[in-house]
Amino acid sequence: MMDNLATRATEDFVHAGYDIDAAAILFCELDGTPEEVDDDVERVKEVLEHSGCTNMRVAKDEQERQLFWSGRKAAFPAAGRLAPDYYCIDGTIPRKKIGYVLTRIAELGQEYGLRIANVFHAGDGNLHPLILYDGNQPGEFERTEEVGAKILELSVEVGGTITGEHGVGVEKIDQMCVQFEAPELSQFHALKNAFDPDNLLNPGKAVPTLSRCAEFGAMHVHKGELKFPHLERF
Repeated sequence: MMDNLATRATEDFVHAGYDIDAAAILFCELDGTPEEVDDDVERVKEVLEHSGCTNMRVAKDEQERQLFWSGRKAAFPAAGRLAPDYYCIDGTIPRKKIGYVLTRIAELGQEYGLRIANVFHAGDGNLHPLILYDGNQPGEFERTEEVGAKILELSVEVGGTITGEHGVGVEKIDQMCVQFEAPELSQFHALKNAFDPDNLLNPGKAVPTLSRCAEFGAMHVHKGELKFPHLERF
């Protein structure tokens, strides 16, 4: 799925014949026996028409199928033509929340004065908002990172997760404090410690310490102590 900004960028890039006036376009591919596919195509048409689809196209052959997909596959380089830089986010949400989350992402873009092109896997709710910015402008990258963090926290808020396929590393480590509670984080560290007692493997990545979460403000501290003080800290 691509929103209007992403659609316009990719159509200008690959000329696939997309409807550039549509608020968003959805790509759907079916497989199976010829009879199964024919039946599924009719079922999908019914669902889309019932959901308010304004324009529907079915690939007439393999060449046109590849043309339809060419824009989605080229969406990232196409977005690179819209701004000097872009920052890709990787949150995953329940599919029924896609409309609400896209609305909130648009509002965040307006709040921070940044354009955001949305390209994502609608089937599993894996979002890839591309926050467009200019790293040469003072403070713009910092604003971009802040918007990215808010989008990840929004994903958690609606029942999703901060990552779908790109991992955590150090980029999303603060948002791990939002998604998980202290007992869960302690268990993560206990498991890592079982295999890596000397902390040689990617130290400081993926799983935050409880003290980091307290500093981030995502974990309450009472009387100078973290919650669950009896749990060993790694």
